[in-house]
Amino acid sequence: MENTAFGRKVRVYFERPNDKEFDFAEGELPSAEFSKTFGFSQNELLQLKRYLKNNSFLIWEYAQKGGGLKCLKS
Repeated sequence: MENTAFGRKVRVYFERPNDKEFDFAEGELPSAEFSKTFGFSQNELLQLKRYLKNNSFLIWEYAQKGGGLKCLKS
């Protein structure tokens, strides 16, 4: 979670293996926009955007707890 002049934001990363390396999408909340992508189709990015919007409450909650495995221990 980052504090900016415009409020808080959370960076979100999606990865999946491909034949040679990884496809990735880097986005943020609350905008649910992607700043960097590689390997995902436009349709897949729309699905990931929908996922971000539908799960934003949980993502914010996990980010406030420190993200990663830290949030699963409580």
